[in-house]
Amino acid sequence: MLPPGSWLGCLGGGQLGRMFVHAAQAMGYKVLVLDPDASGPAAQAADDIVVAAYDDMQAVAAFGKRVAAVTTEFENVPAATLEALAAVVPTRPAAEAVRIAQDRRREKRFFSDHGLPVGPFAVIERAEDLRAASPTLFPGILKTATLGYDGKGQQRVTSVEQALLAWMSMKQAPCVLEALIPFEREISVLVARSADGATAVWPVQENQHVGGILDLTIVPARIDGTRLAEAQDLARRLVAAVDYVGVLCVEMFVTADGLLLNEIAPRPHNSGHYTIEACVTSQFAQQARILAEAPLGDTSLVQPAVMVNLLGDVWFDAATPMQPAWPEVLALPGAHLHLYGKAEARRARKMGHVTCTGATLDDALATAQRVKQILRIAA
Repeated sequence: MLPPGSWLGCLGGGQLGRMFVHAAQAMGYKVLVLDPDASGPAAQAADDIVVAAYDDMQAVAAFGKRVAAVTTEFENVPAATLEALAAVVPTRPAAEAVRIAQDRRREKRFFSDHGLPVGPFAVIERAEDLRAASPTLFPGILKTATLGYDGKGQQRVTSVEQALLAWMSMKQAPCVLEALIPFEREISVLVARSADGATAVWPVQENQHVGGILDLTIVPARIDGTRLAEAQDLARRLVAAVDYVGVLCVEMFVTADGLLLNEIAPRPHNSGHYTIEACVTSQFAQQARILAEAPLGDTSLVQPAVMVNLLGDVWFDAATPMQPAWPEVLALPGAHLHLYGKAEARRARKMGHVTCTGATLDDALATAQRVKQILRIAA
């Protein structure tokens, strides 16, 4: 185990990095962040920052020499950067795992090749691929292979002709066409795996989205016990197949016929923020433990929780211009406010979250609905 006082490195300066910094510092570690933005959320909290592009290999090399281990806070760090760092310092996760998650083509094929349940899909790289697509893929969703998130880079399509027009609007970028899944619920599972192969899985999370962006995470998920166990087992199988080291989120659909994988995120996840207040060990503390080669922490749920995502719309829609009603939110029993320190509020931009805890899930849900009413977030 790395002794407290050691330096840990984080590639990325967003809110996930900020919360990792806080968790690592609570364990006595110092954190060096590499990010192009000197004033980002993680930079505000870090012990030091290297301001540089992720593909600036000279800066990356200097960064690697200053830390004892490196992690990431978003999946679009170039795999080549992780490979270069891995030559001199442990990287958690490794480049290959990140490379799979960065491209939906690789991701879907990986699921299929390893016998993991995934919905029908086709890789689209030419117009001919769309013309040859099975009719069972319509209606479907056409998604860019890379850089899509929060509903960006995807369009619903009902026919080959519509898909061709959508593909043209995406500038003929490589895509994946997925059959539209008639799911009952969307869930996600956080799983941690250490370098020695030990794993720890958090409670299954139920997620509700609005406009392709996470709105609520409800824990424990309101599905039967058999499905809960299956979801956790599926997450364990996946990280073992990838030989993953770090914290990873697995998104799934609950269907009438069982579970289907949607996608993976090789890092802590928006849907796992509730773990800070509601679990013995948060996803960020676990990330720091793995980086420090400490034993994995207990992932048990201490109390039910509902997380409300706060987008920039809250600032624009406030009763007082650009002044959300934080005092009213903080007056609610069990409401835990987290703001990410972003300088500018923009609609659809993630600015913070409120985790609502309670003695029962109904209590937590009631508090979450009250938070949404106070902040004028559409129900």
